[in-house]
Amino acid sequence: MLAAAGDHGAADGGGDGHVNADFPASSPHIVACGGTTLVVGSGKIASEVVWNDNDGWATGGGISSAFEVPAYQHGISMPANLDGSGKPGRGVPDIAGNADSTSGYIVRVDGQWTVVGGTSAVAPLYAGLIAQLNQTLGRPVGALLPVLYGIPAADRANVLRDITTGNNSVPASQFGPATAGYSAAAGWDACTGLGSVHGAALATLLQSTMRHHAAPA
Repeated sequence: MLAAAGDHGAADGGGDGHVNADFPASSPHIVACGGTTLVVGSGKIASEVVWNDNDGWATGGGISSAFEVPAYQHGISMPANLDGSGKPGRGVPDIAGNADSTSGYIVRVDGQWTVVGGTSAVAPLYAGLIAQLNQTLGRPVGALLPVLYGIPAADRANVLRDITTGNNSVPASQFGPATAGYSAAAGWDACTGLGSVHGAALATLLQSTMRHHAAPA
């Protein structure tokens, strides 16, 4: 199951000036989907950074105060929880994708074409990818989070685009007071997680894993 990481930065629209990790994305059983901004050139992605419009609209992400660090996130470097406790917890998001409405998704609503964005668009984007993976593999992918976090270092750059620029701090807005958030960094971060996914490369990796497990001893 997949869920949006939130659209109002590290504050998550809490309105209290404190950081908040969005639920149900913070559940350890959910693939949490954060947001990026894409810049495209010549039909290819020229750059990808943390989605942050600097007006209160930005990708959610942070450290849960309700759920402990799940086993699949053991061993990754996480920032301290900015809730004042510094207590470790489930890190959000896991992956990220295009959430900026300026590079968003053209949809038809009530007979009218419009462009939408937000992490609520990223979750169905990746749900569509999982449906294609299921079809390609001929079976459900199953628990995807241990797979994503367990990708061998040699394959990681082929499967995941690491986002290292931007943050999910938000200024004072209609969603609440200014709130300092988290910054993108090499590896997992509390803005874009492991990064954005190369779908074809993930399919190839999963197929290779299936063949390996199916091979006779």
